[in-house]
Amino acid sequence: MENKILTKDLRQGRKLQIAGGEYRIIISGEETNGTFAIIEMSVPSGAGPVPHAHPNFEETFYVLEGELNFHSEMGSYLAKKGATVSIPKGGLIHHFKNNTDQAARLLCTVVPAGLDDFFIEASEFMESVKMNPQDSINIKEAIAHISMKYGQTLLPPDYFEQLPSIKE
Repeated sequence: MENKILTKDLRQGRKLQIAGGEYRIIISGEETNGTFAIIEMSVPSGAGPVPHAHPNFEETFYVLEGELNFHSEMGSYLAKKGATVSIPKGGLIHHFKNNTDQAARLLCTVVPAGLDDFFIEASEFMESVKMNPQDSINIKEAIAHISMKYGQTLLPPDYFEQLPSIKE
C-alpha cells in the first residue's frame, strides 16, 4: 500500500446484501494492506447476524442511527445512537439484532481486515444461489464453510436464549 490518505463519500464503497441487511465496505483491507477495514452496516427491523465468534479479529461498532441489542457471553447491551461497542480479539461469542421497527445503521471497524472479505464471499455466494435456485446446495453448510475459511464460527440463532444469564 502506498502512503496516501483514503477518502470516500456516501456513494462510494462496495455494497453487499448480508445478514438480512445491506453492508457497504467503505475502506477495504485491500486498501489498508490488511491492517483494518471499515464497514457501514444498515440493519433493518428484525435483522442482524447469528451468534458467532472470530478469535483473530477485533470489532468496534459505532451506532449512527437507531438501536441494536448486542449480546455476548458477558451479557447484553442496548446500543442506541452514539453508542460504541467493542468486541475484543479472543473468540468471544456475540451478535446483534435490531428489535425495533426502525432501521439501524452502524459503522464497524475490523482489526485486522479480513471480515470484509468474508462478507464479500458470503454475499456473492448468496447472490449466486438467488440466480440459480435450482442448485441443490446446502446453504447453511456452504456458509459455515466460508465462515471457517475466514476464522469465524457460526452458532445457532437461539444460542443466547439457551443461556439463563443472558435472557432479558
